[in-house]
Amino acid sequence: MTEPSPLVAPQGATYEIRDIPAFSPVAWLVRGWDDFRAAPLASGFYGAAFAAMGWALLALYDFAYQYVSTLAGAFLLAAPFLATGLYALSRDRERGGKPRFIASLTAWRENIGGLGIYVLVITVIFLVWARASLVTFALFSSGTMPDLKGFLAKAFSLGNIEFVLVYLAAGAMFATLVFAVSVVSVPMLLDRNNDAVSAAIISVLVLAKNPGTMALWALSIVLLTGIGLATALAGLVVTMPVIGHATWHAYRDCVSWREGPG
Repeated sequence: MTEPSPLVAPQGATYEIRDIPAFSPVAWLVRGWDDFRAAPLASGFYGAAFAAMGWALLALYDFAYQYVSTLAGAFLLAAPFLATGLYALSRDRERGGKPRFIASLTAWRENIGGLGIYVLVITVIFLVWARASLVTFALFSSGTMPDLKGFLAKAFSLGNIEFVLVYLAAGAMFATLVFAVSVVSVPMLLDRNNDAVSAAIISVLVLAKNPGTMALWALSIVLLTGIGLATALAGLVVTMPVIGHATWHAYRDCVSWREGPG
């Protein structure tokens, strides 16, 4: 059944949110890997950018943790634009063309308004989460904010299990919120040139209609990101582009469009 969406497109397009098989994320990752192999240098460039930002974040935290929020916010500002380049490469292949690296660098300009609002919303969520993290740490610590090694020592100490559980619960809540509004919204902003609010609403509806499949997709993202982190961030050069390409295919499978009045 096609659900009309008065918020989505001024042309009166309607959309359908599909029921997705449970193991579709495996297929998305396979197709994402295929896109990566089709344009390894272009995709690897975006992966290297993610890795470089991760290295900068770690380096800054180790000696100036008070500026981490600023750099992490910059990461959130940059990530959607980097991801948009990956979606553009996948879109080129989907249309039967050759992935165009130079064109992908400015793909975000196709919907700068929608992407700008999306980035603003995600940044606000991040700032709230950062404040919640500081409050959580303050509740369970009588000392000053530790450096990275001190934080990890506290997090992995059995004597701080209450802190770990509360910290993880707070992080999971914000991560779920971000995932809900982001799961298909950014590729949709590139594909449809619609507004960020409509994209976020449809993204939440996709999650609501396919909770099991989306949970597996979220787990896949976490696992691949974890692999990238476990390799001193070097693995992000591959895992982040594969996730980005796979996200484009997830969007295309989850949402279909029909032009004109329903």
